[in-house]
Amino acid sequence: MGRRICFALDLVADADLIADYERAHAAGAVWPDVTEAIRAKGFESMEIWRTGDRLFMIAEVADDWPRTIPPELAATDAKWEAAMDRFQKPLPHAASGEKWVAMDRIYSLDEQ
Repeated sequence: MGRRICFALDLVADADLIADYERAHAAGAVWPDVTEAIRAKGFESMEIWRTGDRLFMIAEVADDWPRTIPPELAATDAKWEAAMDRFQKPLPHAASGEKWVAMDRIYSLDEQ
């Protein structure tokens, strides 16, 4: 039984860059080895949503997430992250070097 984790990240506020970022994430556009690396890390499902220049990621992860991945997948994953750097900017409160910031759940309808 996995768990849900949500993350946030900002994009550079430039309409052309945002359009390019969305194209890079369109179905079939993400490098296959990146998708393999994401799954190997223990992500069971993932969606990225956008409003303006803010991204919101919803991820269902395995109980043993994050897993260590093979070096060849880690290298491809690092290349992808480097390619995405020009589009992304850290949230103001992000730790140094942190891109996607984990969010804290503060409300659940099911718990009301």
